[in-house]
Amino acid sequence: MAGMTMREMGKRLGVSAVTVSKALSGKPGVSEAVRQQILRLAEEVGYVNPHQRSDAPGNGLDVGILVMEHFFSTDGFYAMLTKQLSQLLSESGHFGVLEVITQEMQRDMVLPKLLRSRRVRALILLGQPQEGYTRMLSAQPLPVVALDFHNPAIPMDAVVGDSVYGAAMMTRCLIENGHRDIGFLGNVKATSSILERYLGFVAEMRLHELPIRPECVLPDRTDDNRVTPPTLPERMPTAFVCNCDVVARAFVDQLQKSGYRVPEDVSIVSYDDFGHVPGALPLTTFRVDTAAMCRIAVQLVESRCRGDMQPFTRIVVPGECIYRNSVYPLYPQSTNQ
Repeated sequence: MAGMTMREMGKRLGVSAVTVSKALSGKPGVSEAVRQQILRLAEEVGYVNPHQRSDAPGNGLDVGILVMEHFFSTDGFYAMLTKQLSQLLSESGHFGVLEVITQEMQRDMVLPKLLRSRRVRALILLGQPQEGYTRMLSAQPLPVVALDFHNPAIPMDAVVGDSVYGAAMMTRCLIENGHRDIGFLGNVKATSSILERYLGFVAEMRLHELPIRPECVLPDRTDDNRVTPPTLPERMPTAFVCNCDVVARAFVDQLQKSGYRVPEDVSIVSYDDFGHVPGALPLTTFRVDTAAMCRIAVQLVESRCRGDMQPFTRIVVPGECIYRNSVYPLYPQSTNQ
């Protein structure tokens, strides 16, 4: 019976080909008893999983790192995250294989070359793909981990920073410095991370019974994540919570060119603590523990490749507030700065 397909194995055992695929790739959604039946049958008939290497599970893994093109630049946050992830994989005895996913590939639903050539045992996704493309990747018969984003409608493991808490703490910093009219910079439709940071901002404003002016919630990019300069409101707030440091720095430049002093006229807080620019205004920001995020993502990949059948998990990695010089106190008050 050598050469039996997953469909044929499923028919013999009375389960679907999808169930067989999940069992052979170490994905959740299959009971341990059924999984063992499938593995025994696969061994009996000499089935070779095209995504399974001959080395021991969890050791010497080839792991695909998929980065969405519109999130990636050579000096950007995701380039730094990719470098950290690749180094950690190497230190753990594995090998990271990078592929940049273009907008055209997402539009046309083209599988990454790493999957078409069956080169890798698992995938780590950086930069949130379009939902349909994410679903297609999650349906592949190998472990998939989302890093720095999460879609609760799609079954996959995810590792994210503490966006809600971080943005709430940055908003609180402004409030403690006397600010009451505060705006938010970020397109909440672009990524789950920006949405969560907006929710943290809203929660803290509501907690202090402060109004949010709709015209001061400024999109910083299109829905497909192409960064664009925001249109400033006619009446400026005294401060902004920015969704990330890269956007915050560009916004500071825009404000200064428009005649505003930062932080005297407009205070700025942000998120990430990434990409410091010599001579630029030091940002008060929420530092993301990217090293911990990468370490946990690698551990999840190793666990899934060993056959861990636990339900999918979303792991939130804590960070810390970094207080610098981008917040101007409107009146003397006890602060954390």
